[in-house]
Amino acid sequence: MTDTSWLPDLTQFPGPKYLGLSRALRNAIRGGSLPAGSQLPPVRELAWALHLTPGTVARAYQLATQEGLLAATVGRGTFVAATAPRLGPTQPLYQERIKGSTPGFVDMRQPRVPERGQRAAFGEALHLIADRVAGSQDDSWLEYTSQNAEAPLRAQVVRWLEGGNLGAIGPDDVMLTNGGQNAIGLIFDCCLRGERPVILVEELAYPGFRLAARASRAEVVAVEIDAEGIVPQALEAACQRHGPQVLCLTPEAQNPTTGQMPLERRQRLTEIAREYDLQILEDDCYAVAQSTLPSLRALAPERVWQVGSLSKTISSALRFGYVICPEGMGHVGQMAAQHAFYALSKPVAELVLELMQSGAAARILTAVQTEISDRLAVMVDSLGGFDLRWQPGVPLAFLYLPQGWRASSFTRAAEDVGVLVRSADEFALGGGRAPNAVRMAVAGNVTRAEFKSALDRLVSLLRNPPGNLTA
Repeated sequence: MTDTSWLPDLTQFPGPKYLGLSRALRNAIRGGSLPAGSQLPPVRELAWALHLTPGTVARAYQLATQEGLLAATVGRGTFVAATAPRLGPTQPLYQERIKGSTPGFVDMRQPRVPERGQRAAFGEALHLIADRVAGSQDDSWLEYTSQNAEAPLRAQVVRWLEGGNLGAIGPDDVMLTNGGQNAIGLIFDCCLRGERPVILVEELAYPGFRLAARASRAEVVAVEIDAEGIVPQALEAACQRHGPQVLCLTPEAQNPTTGQMPLERRQRLTEIAREYDLQILEDDCYAVAQSTLPSLRALAPERVWQVGSLSKTISSALRFGYVICPEGMGHVGQMAAQHAFYALSKPVAELVLELMQSGAAARILTAVQTEISDRLAVMVDSLGGFDLRWQPGVPLAFLYLPQGWRASSFTRAAEDVGVLVRSADEFALGGGRAPNAVRMAVAGNVTRAEFKSALDRLVSLLRNPPGNLTA
C-alpha cells in the first residue's frame, strides 16, 4: 500500500532537510508507523506535501536505501524493506552460473577473457618460480609481504603502460592492488574525510562505485550525463550543493554505455575539479584498445587516481590491479595498501612479474584483443539492425530496446532462452533515471558458434516483443 498519509514533522530535526527527512523515515520505520512492505509516496508527491524540492526527498530516500531500510524497484516504487538496518553489505552474493548447466547457456553479464595461451603461460611461469624457490634459501616466502619488495613489479607496470597517454609516471606513482574493485576502495580510503563524505558518479555508472562508497560510509550522488559524459553544468551544480570529495569517471569506455569522452569535455571536467578541489577516480579497466586521447591522469596529474587491472585483458583469476596515483601521492597509496593487506600475495606478485618480464603477458594481450575485436564484430553484425552502441576494442555493447520491450522483461525473456544480460537499471542509483536498455558483454569463455547462437536468440526476441510472440 502507499502510505500517503505519512507526513513527518521536520521541525524537530535541525539541520539540512534531507537529513531530517531521513531521520524521520528511520524513526517511523523503527517505531512501526511505517511497517515492512509499506510503499512510500512517490518523490514528487511527498516533496509537494512537505514543501520540499524533489531532490531533497530523493536524497533522503537514497540514504535510507543505503542503510537497508528502503528498497527501490524501478517501475514499482520505494518500499520499507526492514525495521532495522542490516549489518554489513546488503547486496546478495554473486551467483555464478556454470557453463554447461543449461544446454547453450551463455553469460553475457560481464566480459569473459578468451583462452589465448594463458594456461600454458601460467603453467610455465609457475614451474620457473617453483624451481627458483626450491633451489634457494629465500626466506621471503615465509614472511609477510612488503611494499618495498613490490618495487620491481611496480617498475614492470610502468613499462606495461608505456604509450598509454598517461603523461610522465614512474614506479613510485604506482599502488598495486588485489584487482580493480580493491583499488577503488583504497582510493576512497586515501581521499575521503569527515562523517558523511560525498562521492559523485555518472548517473549510469559501474555499481562497484556504490558498493565501495557504502563500505566507506559515503553518500553517492549521481550527476547527469549526455553522449559525451558528465554534463559540466550538472557537475558544477553538484559541487556547489553537495561539497563532494571524489568524482568517479570512465572517460575511455563509459560503463555501461561504452561512450568515449572527447578531449574538450575532459579538459572542462578537470578544470571544474581544480576549481572545487575534487579528486578524480579514473576507471580505465575496460579500455583494452589503444586510445589517441590523453587520459585524465595526463590532464590533471595532481588529482587523478587512474585504476587499471588485468581482469579484462589477461585473466580475471589473477585479481591483479594497479593505481597510478596523483603526482607525489604514490607513497600515500602504498601506505593505504600496506595498512589493508601489507602487500600483494607473493605467489600472485611473482606470477605477474614473470609474465610481464618474459613477454608472455604482452603476447596474451595482443591475442585477447584480436579475439575480442572479432567477437565484437560478430555482435555488431548480428544486432546492427537495432539501436546498438559500441566502441572498437571494448568488450561491451549497449542496446536500446525496441518498442514493446522493457529492460526488466527482456532480461527475464533472455534468461529463459539461456542468455544472461544486464538491465540498465542495475547501473543507476535507486530512484535514478535509466534508459530502456541492456548491457551485453563479449563472452570469451564459449565457442564462437555458441556465442553466435546466443546472439541469434536475442535477435529473435528483439524482433518479437511480448505482444507479437508466437507459440
